[in-house]
Amino acid sequence: MADTPFLIGENMTGGYGPVDILHNCTIAVNKGEIAVIVGPNGAGKSTAMKATFGMLNLRGGRVMLDGEDITKLSPQARVRKGMGFVPQTHNIFTGMTVEENLEMGAFIRDDEVGIKETMEQIYGLFPILRQKRYQAAGELSGGQRQQVAVGRALMTKPSVLLLDEPTAGVSPIVMDELFDRIIEIARTGISILMVEQNARQALDIADKGYVLVQGANRFTDTGEALLADPEVRRSFLGG
Repeated sequence: MADTPFLIGENMTGGYGPVDILHNCTIAVNKGEIAVIVGPNGAGKSTAMKATFGMLNLRGGRVMLDGEDITKLSPQARVRKGMGFVPQTHNIFTGMTVEENLEMGAFIRDDEVGIKETMEQIYGLFPILRQKRYQAAGELSGGQRQQVAVGRALMTKPSVLLLDEPTAGVSPIVMDELFDRIIEIARTGISILMVEQNARQALDIADKGYVLVQGANRFTDTGEALLADPEVRRSFLGG
């Protein structure tokens, strides 16, 4: 792994309005790594993700992507720099078909042949989407909708993918399947930064984990080390 993280939100301080939710929070992920942000409700996990994507202004700190300072860039500009983002909710166009959703994900691209190749790769990653390509996305199960959302983000050919609670509301079997696909995505060299409520399962696939408490880093280590840490297990993983 490279010494310099591919993506880093460094000493991030900020929030909504006059209230700071993040306090010198640092989140980093190397090329092809899976980094997971966990912590109690209200810890600032999703805020850290949104700050990394440029959805709130930082009062302190910076965000670097592949050595470039992108702190002042809009979310749209960050997408063009190679950042993909899948929010927890409202992440698909329910009235459009699966294929139309994927096509919408390619809005920054004009290489028609390349777009078709990427779509085939996504259908290979999520075979059920090929079967349902002409079905309205709003008719799909929760897990299938999440696959559409991830697939649409992948249509931009991102170098880093941000996932906010990708397994929220899905069954344990579907959660395991989604985590397997996330591992596959990372193996292609795409960096993954993920916020997850299913902390134990997420840390099990993570190269790196961050436990946030009140908007600040409480623990930072490998996923394996955090799972083995008695205090982390007792305080955040249910023993």
